[in-house]
Amino acid sequence: MTLIILSILSIIILFLSLRKDGIILKKKKGENQGFSFSKYAWSQFKKNKIALISLYVLALMVIVAIFAPQIANDKPLYAVYKGKTIYPALHDLPFGKGEAKYEISEEEIIEFNNMTSFDWRTLKYESVIWPLITYSPKTQDPYNRDYKSPNSSQKYMDHNGKETESPFKFRHHLGTDLLGRDLASGLIHGTRTALKVGIISMGIASLFGILLGALAGFFGDRRLKMKRSKYYFSFLGIFLGLFYAWRPYEITMGLNKGINSGLLEMSISLLILISIFISLRILSKKLPGKFFNKEISVPVDSFVSRGIELLNSIPRILLIITVTAVQKEPSLNVVMVIIGLTSWTGIARFTRAELLRIRNLEYISASNALGFSSIRTIFKHALPNALAPVFVSIAFGIASAILIESSLSFLGIGVPADEVTWGGLLNLGRLYHEAWWLIIYPGIAIFITITVYNMIAEAARDALDPKLKS
Repeated sequence: MTLIILSILSIIILFLSLRKDGIILKKKKGENQGFSFSKYAWSQFKKNKIALISLYVLALMVIVAIFAPQIANDKPLYAVYKGKTIYPALHDLPFGKGEAKYEISEEEIIEFNNMTSFDWRTLKYESVIWPLITYSPKTQDPYNRDYKSPNSSQKYMDHNGKETESPFKFRHHLGTDLLGRDLASGLIHGTRTALKVGIISMGIASLFGILLGALAGFFGDRRLKMKRSKYYFSFLGIFLGLFYAWRPYEITMGLNKGINSGLLEMSISLLILISIFISLRILSKKLPGKFFNKEISVPVDSFVSRGIELLNSIPRILLIITVTAVQKEPSLNVVMVIIGLTSWTGIARFTRAELLRIRNLEYISASNALGFSSIRTIFKHALPNALAPVFVSIAFGIASAILIESSLSFLGIGVPADEVTWGGLLNLGRLYHEAWWLIIYPGIAIFITITVYNMIAEAARDALDPKLKS
């Protein structure tokens, strides 16, 4: 969860920094400043009003995702009960610690319901502040089961034990499903899942896509020279490394436990791969003879390009369904990793194209003439000037990842049944076609999110294109 919150907060910092650049770099009266590309890009982006509104909508979605437990919760934000001040919902903050201590005795809980769960609405408070939506996504309302529409008559049990018409604050404003779960609460908490899937899956895709695309674009098929022994042993190292690092059971079990456990298992596999690869590379230096010591060209570009074509030849959604169908237990973390590992091809192509253009420019030639290593030239000089169109591809990729996850949730594949997702809410509408609210509202949420990312990506592509500068 910490990783997710940090990822979401990084987006806010990025947007604020872009806006800050546009404001701080404003030319003061009487001050002669040179051209600033960041100022120009932000001014071009602001001209697209739809994209600017989309940026604000995305920022609002991030805020909703972070504070979802405080926006939609069946516990009050603040309450005074029998002289005791309690803050039940505030303990559900993403950075909260442990379980909430409500300072209510067991006898008082048993008086209203039972030990494990009770309806906070049935308590008689001296003072109380409720969230905007007074239901959690998994709360089953026994008085409003069987698909209550937003405009239908809804009941609730008051603190006197009397079943009455629900007041406005306790209504299900977007309706309920068969079990009486609130749709509005599910949409709000589903925002967190959607953003998490988009950010983490495209983070994985970006790591592979940028790295492979940069190597393919910079070296091509003839620039990278290597001794024949090192070349052959490198292939052997990759093959043996993948063979021994392939630990699907351990990685899947780790991902089922949580994203941190999954990352730990993947790090162990990566360490095994790197160790075998480096060991065989060192061993290759011990081989004598002219044949093994002769330098040959390594076709990096061909390897990466053929890999991209091979992966693109397989329908991505079919590949994801196949992999998720064979796992023992459904896990959202596994779905995010699979989406990331199958979505890097577009990013790699953009990075490769930019590096093919940049590698022959003057500053790259100067870096080579000064004797800088290829790794330093790629990551310190070439990549920073090639990532603008790549970021646009990543933005489109986030929208695509959200759509794929929604499709999988709709089909009931790979995503746990207890995980609140927009696709899962949309799937509930298939069971009862007259419950139009279960189809319309989740569909609108998915449509708005995909549109927002696409509008931002298109505007960023136009703003970051230097060829459009007059």
